Amino acid sequence: MARGNRAPTERDVSGANRRAQPVKRSLLAGFTILVAWMLLDLLIHRMFLAPFYEATTNLWRPFDQMDVLLIYTATLVLIGVFIGIYTWLVRPKSLAAGLGLGASIGLALGVAVGLGTFIHMPIPPPVAWGWFIGGWLKGLVAGAVMGLVIIDP
Repeated sequence: MARGNRAPTERDVSGANRRAQPVKRSLLAGFTILVAWMLLDLLIHRMFLAPFYEATTNLWRPFDQMDVLLIYTATLVLIGVFIGIYTWLVRPKSLAAGLGLGASIGLALGVAVGLGTFIHMPIPPPVAWGWFIGGWLKGLVAGAVMGLVIIDP
């Protein structure tokens, strides 16, 4: 048989499976993070912070005017950045490493979103702290998911 026409061997198939595993694990982690973040957003924004949003309606865009496509685009890009940093820069991959990365990035996001917005807008302090804590929690959740799902081969 010519080299290009040979049937794949078990070794070829197992090698292809090994190469596909990181992609599958990254996609699984990304989907899991998306679902977890949606649940956290529901709790944070619709339950805990809703009274503060209602008391300051002059600061917020009406819900029906929010750009849902932009919300999901930003969320997916952020998840991609989390997974990319963890996949390419973290060695060895572990729950502890994932939590460390997630806590660090979550802290940075919480400071930027919660406290950074508070600097520039007259948002209520509980909203600023809620966004700060929410950003940190979302980072921790993403880190935990990555540490549990994306493992070294």
